[in-house]
Amino acid sequence: MIVEVIAVGTELLLGQITNTNASTIGSALAEQGFDAHFQQVVGDNEARVAESIRVGIERSDAVIITGGIGPTQDDLTREAVCLATGLEMEFSDEYADHLRGWWERRGREMPESNLQQAEHPAGAELLTNPKGTAPGLMIEHEDTLIFCVPGVPAEMEHLLHEEVIPRLSAASGEKAVLASRLLRTWGRSESDIADSLDDLYRSSTNPSLAFLASGGEIKIRITAKADDRASALKLIEPMETEVRSRMGSVLFGTDDETIERVIFRLLTELDYTIAAAESMTGGLVTAALTSLPGSSAMTRGGIVAYHSELKERLLGVSDASTVVDLETAEEMARGGRELLGADVVVSVTGSAGPEPLEKPVGTMVIGVSTPEHTQAKEMRMVGDRERVRTYAVTSALHLIRLALIGKWWGR
Repeated sequence: MIVEVIAVGTELLLGQITNTNASTIGSALAEQGFDAHFQQVVGDNEARVAESIRVGIERSDAVIITGGIGPTQDDLTREAVCLATGLEMEFSDEYADHLRGWWERRGREMPESNLQQAEHPAGAELLTNPKGTAPGLMIEHEDTLIFCVPGVPAEMEHLLHEEVIPRLSAASGEKAVLASRLLRTWGRSESDIADSLDDLYRSSTNPSLAFLASGGEIKIRITAKADDRASALKLIEPMETEVRSRMGSVLFGTDDETIERVIFRLLTELDYTIAAAESMTGGLVTAALTSLPGSSAMTRGGIVAYHSELKERLLGVSDASTVVDLETAEEMARGGRELLGADVVVSVTGSAGPEPLEKPVGTMVIGVSTPEHTQAKEMRMVGDRERVRTYAVTSALHLIRLALIGKWWGR
């Protein structure tokens, strides 16, 4: 069964609200084995929403519309469904009484505009929404199921899982599920990894491969479809084994095993504490190290020494006027260990821009000091200031991991 998602709201097009509903619905559909070939985002315009619905009806077996079913003037999804399908609008006296009771139980007078939520396309089934006042809707039209759910995420998610997914499953008669394995890598480019796995990508459709780049990491997603999750995971196993053998040490985690989780697992095994001494990243590395619950057990803290005088006074850097070199990063890391009393300290200095320092914009130097060794690495990143800083944080975390497992890098 092919299921299409239409998110309604001008605020989504303007970037004022992130379209998290589409990703939530997409993930739920994938878990149930439904095919989702298209997603649409359309503003609060009745004619354009209706046209989006017509397009969805023509190419999909079911359409899920999220947003536009509230009580305000710009909530036009019901009208757009009627326009797209030719159905008349009806009014539910029973649901109008439900709305009045909802407001009365809260000791408030109901604005008359709320009665708009008692309107629905003819023949629609009203889906109970215990988390809000707008009911979900289901309409069967020309062999296509149309679902309307609120845009409020909590309301949408309840209706999706309790009402929509069960009806889609019953209508499709399919029992297939999708399962995915996410392999996380760092240290090689997306194109390099894609080239290494090109034969696997081209030779198999079930399981299939996909590559996802974000924040300096490359994720390899292996997805399989089968009658049940166990069978799907079984299909994934041979390809996962082959991918692992080709990726080697650049592969650091699986599924939700982020680099932060990997670091804290390694610190726990070694019984080490950690801290950061930062310049260019301004505390972002420390924020990453403290992002997980329980991080206070291993994270001693962080120092943001942005000015050269502070590098000299706090961290013992001998010539902090030269801030972007290997020796400075190593001294910062060693000084941080002494000042903060941590077993491991990562240091970051560099030139994030827009004006260059001693090195070109995009130069970052990261040091790591452990009880056994201290070493720094110079790296060059492209992009604006925030991208360089973001990639510096990712690189710092991964150099910590390599140091903890004894895979020190060349300069």
